[in-house]
Amino acid sequence: MDINLVTSNLGKVEELTHILEPFGHKASQLQVDCPEIQASTLEEVVDFGLDWLSAKKIQTPFIIDDAGIFIEVLQNFPGVYSRYVYDTIGLQGVLKQMEGLEDKSTKFKCVLGLMLEDGSKHKFVGECKGNLISEIRGTGGFGYDPIFIPDGYERTFSELSPEEKNSISHRGRAMEKLVNFLSSMEN
Repeated sequence: MDINLVTSNLGKVEELTHILEPFGHKASQLQVDCPEIQASTLEEVVDFGLDWLSAKKIQTPFIIDDAGIFIEVLQNFPGVYSRYVYDTIGLQGVLKQMEGLEDKSTKFKCVLGLMLEDGSKHKFVGECKGNLISEIRGTGGFGYDPIFIPDGYERTFSELSPEEKNSISHRGRAMEKLVNFLSSMEN
């Protein structure tokens, strides 16, 4: 299946393409200026995006996603504001906020939205728990990857190979659900 990936984030395009291709799905980036609403959940952002893109007659099938990092000690902040925080204070600013705090429990969450040709909408959620660290490590990945170590690992997302990261990441887990759904449609 040919699927449009509606995003301007090249890191997301690489991750999603890397996951979809082995299953015979061709992914193409589609850049659309989609407004980002202020909402309290990732699911609300994705629902709005699916409806807005559908009204704009974007070629289906397409995938959109929203993801965030949720730091427990900060009452799950930045969450839906992860991109804004990253763009304004960056990783160094996040690390500064964490100084002196013992609990660094964090989770990444991703919500993928799929719009099919028949107009049906589907959402797939993935999470990955772990901890923030006090320094930036690694050169791979994007966003918060250099300061996040997933549970059971000693390396950051940025230090893992794309295959390792995709097998355990929030986006990888959401994509696994999406791929299983697409496979069930083909049978």
